[in-house]
Amino acid sequence: MRRRVRVRFLDTRPLRGSRPFRDLWIGTSASQLGGQAANVAVLAQVWDLTGSPLGTGAIGLATGLPMVLFGLFGGTLADTFDRRTVVRATTAGQLLAAVGLYAQAVAGNRSVPVLLVLVAVGAGCGALGAPARRTFPVRLLPDDQVAAGLALTNVSFQAAMLAGPAAAGLVIAYRGFAGAYAVQAVAVAVSLLAVIRLPAMPPEGAGSAGGRRRPERGGWRIVLRRPTLWGSMATDLSATLLAMPVALFPLVNEIRYGGHPQTLGLFLSAVAVGGITAGLLSGTVTRWRRSGLVQLSAAVVWSLALAGFGLAGPLWAALGCLAVAGAADTVSVITRGALVQRETPDAYRGRVSSVEHVIGVAGPELGNLRGGALAAATSASFSLVFGGLSAALAIAAVWATNAPLRAYLTPPVPTTPTKRATSPAKPAAPAEDGAPPAAEQVP
Repeated sequence: MRRRVRVRFLDTRPLRGSRPFRDLWIGTSASQLGGQAANVAVLAQVWDLTGSPLGTGAIGLATGLPMVLFGLFGGTLADTFDRRTVVRATTAGQLLAAVGLYAQAVAGNRSVPVLLVLVAVGAGCGALGAPARRTFPVRLLPDDQVAAGLALTNVSFQAAMLAGPAAAGLVIAYRGFAGAYAVQAVAVAVSLLAVIRLPAMPPEGAGSAGGRRRPERGGWRIVLRRPTLWGSMATDLSATLLAMPVALFPLVNEIRYGGHPQTLGLFLSAVAVGGITAGLLSGTVTRWRRSGLVQLSAAVVWSLALAGFGLAGPLWAALGCLAVAGAADTVSVITRGALVQRETPDAYRGRVSSVEHVIGVAGPELGNLRGGALAAATSASFSLVFGGLSAALAIAAVWATNAPLRAYLTPPVPTTPTKRATSPAKPAAPAEDGAPPAAEQVP
């Protein structure tokens, strides 16, 4: 009975059983917290310099464009070079950008372009390393702990989202923008130290000449050839592109709840609280083997909860819908991440992770744009309800047409769990005509 209750909570086996994963988690958690502090500082500094929503809107362009462009190239790097080396180099670049942000604040910089260039450099370096970083848990953990490792990472991200902005506000109030950028620089330095301690992780099947191999196929082609992969990513894209609500929060707050900034903050906090709660109770979810069905179901719940937010009257009902949406999003993210990493042969994980990264970046941004444009033409309620129901229908279509995703089972828990090897893989014999090795052929 005691064990049955325990598994309902956060599965901490990856932290207890893998020192490399523990280092990675600590470094990633620190980096996420520092990133939240820097995001608030950049937003506040640009507003202080321009007093214009156009100026603050330019932050999204300086961040989003490098993440999309360099994210795709980062997948090729991750499948060509040792992934630890890639992440070391890109994290060092992020550290230099963070130090640059601190230096410009100390120097009293009044140039918005200088500030945005530094933001773009940091975002670009992060995007280059993101595909390689996404492959780490599946290489550091046994198969039955990959989802649990992703759940732990998601909990730290949600905690940073909840606590980071408030902490950044206090730091800025007492230490100015430079104080917040100093927090980010220290956090990225911790992340870099954690990556340095990781074992080497060359792509499996890498050639012996300098540990390099030339990727034969692009990430999109690999995804489209595997129903489980395109179905999982189409589910995520449908949920974010059609139902993303954040851009509508200020309008809903204005027309329903008096426009108080405290209420706007509650909207964001409710999503994070739901996400943290789901993460802390994820021990059962990460052990469910029907992860494709779990992702599909969670994405439908997300969509319907946001449609409910569009109809909610009392504030408690609106916050409840957002909390449910946040919890469903966490479940979907955890199951999708584990499924994508397991279903992708290691030699292709970098490129497939780059596709997942771009969808994760572009989907929410385009979804917010869609929601805002539709609300401008109709109303906030119509945009939320129509978007939520449309997303649910799109996900139902994936559910009905993608039997492999619907029936997908995670590998069974081994009787005696063993560590996943992290030493360089032996080169596989090349196939004819320059094709991938037979063991890595993509069906």
